[in-house]
Amino acid sequence: MPSHSISVLNALDNARTQWYHFTTIVIAGMGFFTDAYDLFCISTVSKLLGRLYYFDPSTGKPGKLPHSINNLVIGVALVGTLMGQLVFGYLGDKLGRKKVYGITLVLMCICAICSGLSFGHNAKAVMGTLCFFRFWLGFGIGGDYPLSATIMSEYANKKTRGAFIAAVFAMQGVGIVFAGLVAMIISKIFLDYYGARNVSDSNLFSTEPEGDYAWRILLMLGALPALLTFYWRMKMPETARYTAIIEGNAKLAASDMGRVLDFEIEAEPEKIAQFNASNEYSLFSYEFVRRHGKHLIGTMTTWFLLDIAFYSQNLTQKDIFPTIGLTNKAEDVSALREMFETSRAMFVIALLGTFPGYWFTVAFIERIGRFYIQLVGFFMMSVFMLTMAVEYETLKMKEHRWTFAALYGLTFFFANFGPNSTTFVLPAELFPTRVRSTCHAFSAASGKAGAMIGAFGIQYYTQDGDVPKIRKAMTLLAVTNLLGFFFTFLLTETKGRSLEEISGEDGGGMEGQVTAKYPVSRSESREDSRNYL
Repeated sequence: MPSHSISVLNALDNARTQWYHFTTIVIAGMGFFTDAYDLFCISTVSKLLGRLYYFDPSTGKPGKLPHSINNLVIGVALVGTLMGQLVFGYLGDKLGRKKVYGITLVLMCICAICSGLSFGHNAKAVMGTLCFFRFWLGFGIGGDYPLSATIMSEYANKKTRGAFIAAVFAMQGVGIVFAGLVAMIISKIFLDYYGARNVSDSNLFSTEPEGDYAWRILLMLGALPALLTFYWRMKMPETARYTAIIEGNAKLAASDMGRVLDFEIEAEPEKIAQFNASNEYSLFSYEFVRRHGKHLIGTMTTWFLLDIAFYSQNLTQKDIFPTIGLTNKAEDVSALREMFETSRAMFVIALLGTFPGYWFTVAFIERIGRFYIQLVGFFMMSVFMLTMAVEYETLKMKEHRWTFAALYGLTFFFANFGPNSTTFVLPAELFPTRVRSTCHAFSAASGKAGAMIGAFGIQYYTQDGDVPKIRKAMTLLAVTNLLGFFFTFLLTETKGRSLEEISGEDGGGMEGQVTAKYPVSRSESREDSRNYL
């Protein structure tokens, strides 16, 4: 049964862009805002935590988190995110997108607040409590990946679907910019009103007592955007594709979409039943592997390779920021001043490099296509990383600081106007409705596994700042991006086509060659429709 003959699916694919589409972008995007806010903040917070809880006057140096503790504080959320992606992705297909969508938001709000309230009678207890809540914060954030992408793809029309999904993901860029801005404001307020009278020039290695409030406030404010959208997230109806195709309730699907998208749709239970009978193969079946196995390998490998490189890019920050005059050495500033300078530096990089890349993808994804944006992004990241690897010692010199900054910023730009965005979009389009959320979860979890390799493996290898090691790591990352370039050829372009045409659910197959495996007679379809309704 071709999807274009089913009214509810045809109406969704050809609906004019309406206000509800844009509100859905904001509602769905708040999870990614929180994700980016948390990811951005924690690197700044970890420096402050070291100076607050691990200052030893006998060393003559500012306090610093032990490497193992720093890995836990930063990495535990990645572990939680990976697990949340798998759990909520599976539940999104089994229970419905909406039923579990609110749980992720509540979890994010509660754990963001509790992270700021981390308690304990000593440093180890505070770090333990913080890590506990950051794990569950990551768990909630992880659930938002497959659910937000799937919901947006199933609401959107086929002409703007890629731009809308990319816009949801681009809320990460907004979160990064706001995180830098909020961190700068908080640290500046404490510096202006408290810092000057609590830290003298001769005691820079200690920290202002108010610093303990600063990091807590910063983390707790991450709950606010998600909290503000909770009501609207709960008011969202289930997607029509899930209601019609998985639940088999064509009448409710037509009613829901007619209400929020302001048009009337005819309910066609017999056609829906026939459509479903043609696509009743499971995720772990030969039929799925035959139809979609290559694409699942493609989405998982490209996201995995991208995140190895993306989460390793911080390894050159300690050289770039001082070189271009955005930060001073930790030994020369107080703790709150270091917080201000670090957040300012990351804000500038985000505003000029990271943030524009997301929105370039939104602007051009329907013109250029997902496939070519991903290819170009991987290739350009590889070129810039290889250039920095070869010329690293030269670029560190003062006279080449702007070249160094430009290469660093362009790497982030082409990550976001490239695979960091498209690896999120493609899994939401390539797979059938019955397993769309789960397949997106597999792809996203593969990415987080790559992130752990980048954040722990590569950054651990270069932690001593040894130049040859950094050059080897940058060369390895360039090769990783090049592998991502080649694995992209396992994927296909999806722009301008309906979800059912892309996935082969309409009987045309992934490339228009696979026919429906399970022909259904008229009498069988009537029986199926009675069972569904």
